This record gives sequence, structure tokens and C-alpha cells, in this order.
Amino acid sequence: MLTLRDCIDFSDLKEEEILAIAECEQVPIGTALEEGESMIHTPQGRKRIAVMIKGQAEMCERTGNTVHARHLNRVRDAFIERFRKH
Repeated sequence: MLTLRDCIDFSDLKEEEILAIAECEQVPIGTALEEGESMIHTPQGRKRIAVMIKGQAEMCERTGNTVHARHLNRVRDAFIERFRKH
């Protein structure tokens, strides 16, 4: 039987990216993993993930949660950098 950890380890997403998608979409981690995994394999899907995370960071900034906004921006920046060459 596969655990959630196994699924995260086998995916093309980092755990922080999956958690950010879950937060943005307000869905469980497993659902975010499935959604993210289906999007990550196309340039349009990767752009959608980056935009989604940026939007969540902006919302955090507006509500005064600047520490989390900075974290989400770092996750987004690392995500973009990782796929820059694709």
C-alpha cells in the first residue's frame, strides 16, 4: 500500500509546492497532489501553478500574513527556476 509520503516522493512536485496548491485550492493534500501532477507536465499547467501560488502570496500579504507571503513567494520562485529550462 502506498502512503501519502510515497506519492509525494514519486511525484514531480516538491512537498512545499503541493502544500501551496492545497492551500490555494482549499483542497486536501492528496487532491492537490493529483491536480498538481496533472498540471506540471505542460508549460501552461506550470504557469497556472506559479500564478496560483503568487495569488495566494498576494492574499496573505493583503491580510497581513507577510511571513507566509514571503514563504509562498520563495516556493514560487524556486518552482519557476526549476522549470525555467523546460
